[in-house]
Amino acid sequence: MTGTTDRAAGPRAYEAVLASIEADLRSGRLSIGDRLPGERTLSEQHGISRASVRDAIRILDVMGLVRTATGSGPKSGTVLISDPAAGLSSTLRLHVASQHLPVADIVQARILLETWAATAAAVKEIDAPSLARARELLSLMDDPALGREAFHDLDSQFHVLLSSLAGNAVVSAMMESLRLSIMDYVRESVTTDDQWRPVARTLRTQHHGILDALCAGDGELAARLLREHIEWFFSETGS
Repeated sequence: MTGTTDRAAGPRAYEAVLASIEADLRSGRLSIGDRLPGERTLSEQHGISRASVRDAIRILDVMGLVRTATGSGPKSGTVLISDPAAGLSSTLRLHVASQHLPVADIVQARILLETWAATAAAVKEIDAPSLARARELLSLMDDPALGREAFHDLDSQFHVLLSSLAGNAVVSAMMESLRLSIMDYVRESVTTDDQWRPVARTLRTQHHGILDALCAGDGELAARLLREHIEWFFSETGS
């Protein structure tokens, strides 16, 4: 539909597509895994240019709501997904980089979420697969030859896993997004092996203590250890 002009309001014409998809998701006309119509169809449906349709798709991609792929077949085109942490973390990272959201405030928010999650998770029995994965992550981090980058990745997985044990999908997504938003700051906080080795030893000990408390059903202790663990790392490294 070459030359189509936007009947919607100027530079925000793409919002017509976003609003339509939201309405279709709410009503059940669209579900996760469905493919969206092509650019031409969406352009004609909403009376906007294909450029505005592409703007909408790019925004949905950043928000973690679609996956786009070229070619043909069931995985091609624009497919609806749900990855809320991706969208939240992208936004937070930019605001942290702009220094509008201080890293210290992100850390405090992490403490609030993680300590709440630990308290909530402690009253439940940890399922066997989650417990096995938590112990596997600790075992991998216990390797003294493990590099800093790999340690940080495993550490992130461990904290997100612990938060997920509370069974709250919103808290899990927020927790993952908060950690991803300051990952670069964490990685850059210790730059030499001589600095890293004693820090890693302490982190390993703290991790085991936190998991032991959760396995014992002591949410209060697990929450206290998590708070001390997070505050210790950021005070020790100056992050």
